[in-house]
Amino acid sequence: MRLSNMADYAVVIMAAAARHCGGARISAGQLAKETGVPGPTVQKLVSRLSSAKLLRSSRGVGGGLKLARPAAAITLADIVEAVEGPIAMTACLEDGRQECTLEDACSVRPHWPIVNEALRGALTQVRLTQLTEEVQ
Repeated sequence: MRLSNMADYAVVIMAAAARHCGGARISAGQLAKETGVPGPTVQKLVSRLSSAKLLRSSRGVGGGLKLARPAAAITLADIVEAVEGPIAMTACLEDGRQECTLEDACSVRPHWPIVNEALRGALTQVRLTQLTEEVQ
C-alpha cells in the first residue's frame, strides 16, 4: 500500500504549515518554495485542505494560510482523507462500484471494513505535531 503523490504532498504542506503555527500566516507561494512542491499543486491541495477545514485562508493585508486547528488535533488520517476520501483498502465497498468479478461470491468482502478501520485507526494515532519533529 502506498499513498498517492497528492496525499504525500498534502502531508508535506501541512507539516510546513504546522512549523509556522503561532507565527505569521504563510502564503501558498511560500509553502511551494519551502517544500519544493510545484505551485499549482500547492494551490490545488490548499483548496482541498481548506475545504476539509484543516487550513484556514484569509485575504488582504496580513492574509495567508494558517492551520484551522492546533497541529496536535490534526491527524495523518485527516490529511489523507482530505485528499483521497475515506480510507479504504479496496473499492468493492464503495456504493456503485461493481469492478470486481468476484464481488457476488467473495467471502472476504464482509471483513474489509475491519481492515479499513484498523488502518484508519493507525493513521489517526499519528499527529501532525509528530511529523514536524526533528528525527534524531
